[in-house]
Amino acid sequence: MKKKTISRRRFLGTAATAAAAFTAIPVISSCGSGSGRKKPNSKVAGVQLGCTTYSYRSMPHKVDDVIEYLLFAGINSIELRHVAEEDLGIPAMPQRPMVQEMSDELRAEFARQMDEVREAQRQWRLSLPMSRYEDMRKKFNNAGIDVYISKFAPSSWSDEEIDYAYTAARTLGSIGITDEYSETAIHRLSKFAEKHNSLAMFHTHGQPAEPGFSFDPIFAASPASYLNLDAGHYYGATGLHPNEVIIKYHDRIRSIHIKDKTGPDSTPANANTPFGEGETPIADVLLLLKKEKWPIQVDIELEYQIPDDSDAAKEVAKCIEYMRNILE
Repeated sequence: MKKKTISRRRFLGTAATAAAAFTAIPVISSCGSGSGRKKPNSKVAGVQLGCTTYSYRSMPHKVDDVIEYLLFAGINSIELRHVAEEDLGIPAMPQRPMVQEMSDELRAEFARQMDEVREAQRQWRLSLPMSRYEDMRKKFNNAGIDVYISKFAPSSWSDEEIDYAYTAARTLGSIGITDEYSETAIHRLSKFAEKHNSLAMFHTHGQPAEPGFSFDPIFAASPASYLNLDAGHYYGATGLHPNEVIIKYHDRIRSIHIKDKTGPDSTPANANTPFGEGETPIADVLLLLKKEKWPIQVDIELEYQIPDDSDAAKEVAKCIEYMRNILE
């Protein structure tokens, strides 16, 4: 496959332009109609670019904050992560004690606190009116942003909480829910996806490098089970081209996470890098989707070290610009 590349000089130039633009954009409340600000559009040459809101974890990330970051980057479609429940006031988990080794008594006390908060979270979820999610969807939609996927990661929750998660995802306008890959999660969540006429999508890390690994159990579990391939993790762990997986399973993929990483034989191995500095064949992935016109969104998952003179909002904008330059 031909790989379209971008010179480091050109990329740095576009990134600098984006960063400079950030300081020039006035802050406009996202709670209203969004008038006075151009609606974002990150669909380029038929390929929908977006990001997972996990990318902004190092910054204040109430919904209103995240909307501002997305508008700066020109992103109009997202995978919504923990920010949703945090914004609505879910009871917070206790902080793990800052000690090297916990005594039996301290471990037991911490476990007790965790159990109490889990129960408080369960009660909170089951009592939360869906009108709160309706209001949240309006905030995003009024700003021109779609909540394409909701990552509640609820496979370890009670049955009633998983029903809550799917109802909330539907209320937000999402095509389904993502969770972390495990055989337990696959078999548990898939039946709820069927029940709610939705999708269960499973996010992979380094598992494909494990001996005997196969994606097939995801698809065998249910017609509602899909793969949320992380192309960066896949390449970083295996050194194999993610397009092989995308081509084979494209009809059971609706979202790909993208990041740049070194390969398993590099030094350092399997390391996160700014876009354009690693070895993940990002251009190949994007150009394949552009050519085939498959309905697969590409979401940035920002995990590299953020420079001291930058922040996650500026780095996501650079990543979007990098991908735009490949597709245009």
